[in-house]
Amino acid sequence: MKTNALILTGFGINCDGETAKAFVRAGAGADRMHLNDIAEAPSCLDRYQMLAVPGGFSFGDDIASGRILANRLRHKLGGPLKKFVQDGKLIIGICNGFQVLVKMGILPLFEGEFKQEVTLAWNNSCRFENRWVNLKVDAQTQCVWLKGMDTLEVPVRHGEGKFMTRDTATMDRLRAQGQIALRYADAAGVLANGVFPANPNGAEDDIAGICDPSGRIFGLMPHPEAHVDATNHPQWTRKGLSGEGAGLQVFRNAVEYAETHLV
Repeated sequence: MKTNALILTGFGINCDGETAKAFVRAGAGADRMHLNDIAEAPSCLDRYQMLAVPGGFSFGDDIASGRILANRLRHKLGGPLKKFVQDGKLIIGICNGFQVLVKMGILPLFEGEFKQEVTLAWNNSCRFENRWVNLKVDAQTQCVWLKGMDTLEVPVRHGEGKFMTRDTATMDRLRAQGQIALRYADAAGVLANGVFPANPNGAEDDIAGICDPSGRIFGLMPHPEAHVDATNHPQWTRKGLSGEGAGLQVFRNAVEYAETHLV
């Protein structure tokens, strides 16, 4: 039986098409659906094993990136989304979607309750950063989306991507529970150590993405859906790249997990 992903659309989300295509190329079915339509019939979530909150500029990034969409999801779909999580299903938030997940409290989900513990603040450069970055997968991560992966190269496109924790105890807990998924690194895979532009935003501990304790809910600032084919890379001819792009494996891992555990 084929697994299916639901891709959230509406109110300034603009990476839903690429995200849906990434899931399809990874072997899943993918439906794009407006937030209002999901809120009107939340039982539709039962048909899907995976949910994606894509990148974009939801509600024009007013107040703070992802804040308004996070509030809408919490108040309109809080209960159904808790059930989605409790049913063992998969969620990914990319860029603006990551901002939404942390501000809604779906990540890091320490106690199983939607509570904000971390945030994504203005880049240290005080400007929008649009560049390709190298990422290192944390060796201790529980993230099922990154199974078998060590490094990948994908682009970032954000103004508020600086990962910050509430306090030292929160950071310690993320580390201890294997919830740090990705860190910014240089081309050789050496961690950026906060140095720009390898770390494009000044994120604490070079963190580019985290997951929940189960590894099924994943949020990241870089865009894996923007590198599903070698020709997506700006230097694909110079480097002689061909075949799949590095980001596609993220979606393949999710589809494989869903087919094994959720169908």
